[in-house]
Amino acid sequence: MPHRLLTAAALAACVAALSATVDAAATRQASPRRHQHVRVPPTVDTQRASAALKRLLEKSPPYGAKVTFKGEKSSGGWNAPELAPWLERSADSASRAFFRKPVRYLGEGGSIPFMQMLGRKFPRAQFLVTGVLGPHSNAHGPNEFLHLPTARKLTCCVAQVVHEHAERSLVAPRPAKRKRRASKR
Repeated sequence: MPHRLLTAAALAACVAALSATVDAAATRQASPRRHQHVRVPPTVDTQRASAALKRLLEKSPPYGAKVTFKGEKSSGGWNAPELAPWLERSADSASRAFFRKPVRYLGEGGSIPFMQMLGRKFPRAQFLVTGVLGPHSNAHGPNEFLHLPTARKLTCCVAQVVHEHAERSLVAPRPAKRKRRASKR
């Protein structure tokens, strides 16, 4: 699997509204359009990134072209907190048990709005966010599929981590209960 972790550089995918090769002619289109999706690391200010991209694209287009940039939507990602040592050990143990390899982290999925909301609502919580990108899979693509052997192993890994968390919770000291004050009437 290629290294797909977000780094300082943004990941981008685009769709160009150009003629299909079979319909193309030796003339230029009056106004070709391009729809660009840009993903930036979750700690990047998306409004500033959008403004910088606009300046860059509109500044000096080649061949006298006129470029207009319109940012449709920009939203920040979720920057996962550091893993607690118990979760890191548990995930690694499960990965070694079912995949026969140490645990690996891709750092993708940070743009899932639900994770950002959960992270804000439960800032001290630990999250195990998984997905099945098995051999030759293409997430959200026209040939997206689920690689069943990988999905089975991942399900076993999650079950083991949940089991270990439950065992850990049973032996962990519980915080003392606070006494309720009697209400004044």
